[in-house]
Amino acid sequence: MSETSSSNYYGPVVNMNDGHDNVGINYGTVGGGVQETGLGAAVAELTRLLGELREHLTPEQDRTVERALPELSPDPGALRERGLVLARVAQIAAAVGTVGQPVADAVARLLALLD
Repeated sequence: MSETSSSNYYGPVVNMNDGHDNVGINYGTVGGGVQETGLGAAVAELTRLLGELREHLTPEQDRTVERALPELSPDPGALRERGLVLARVAQIAAAVGTVGQPVADAVARLLALLD
């Protein structure tokens, strides 16, 4: 009988990559699959884009993004309460210009889903 490796996560999962390029918390895996529709997909996309943007940020901007990432959740109630986090992320995206436009667009899509 051969052994197979299967991961089942129940609740938030944090993967730390030796302290580099950490982009947030996975809030939704149960039984090996994440259903990413609507808000969950928008949060995942924003998290991914923020990870890509970080190399273009000043140290202060990067620290702000680092603090914001754990606040991003596919829970609409939690995101509504964390509007300042989204505003800070959008402000940083605008400050870095063209390279930040995909992040600004992702924040706008996320906010539209919360309405």
